[in-house]
Amino acid sequence: MSSRFMLLPAHDFGRIQIISIPDDFSEKDAMRRVTALIAEVQGDMPDWHDEDITAHLEDNGFALVDFSLGPTLG
Repeated sequence: MSSRFMLLPAHDFGRIQIISIPDDFSEKDAMRRVTALIAEVQGDMPDWHDEDITAHLEDNGFALVDFSLGPTLG
């Protein structure tokens, strides 16, 4: 498993996701690729759900990471 991660923020805290970045991507390339993959799902599926996006990300090498949301810092 990769030791680099990307936070996918959301206004609704329950929808926040963390994914691992594959080793063969720079952080900049990972940001571009994830943005494109999310746009593909949102463009192709008018009634998309978070699960559709995470499945598409996982199909393209970005693994969903299990986490617990802690308290706010400020």
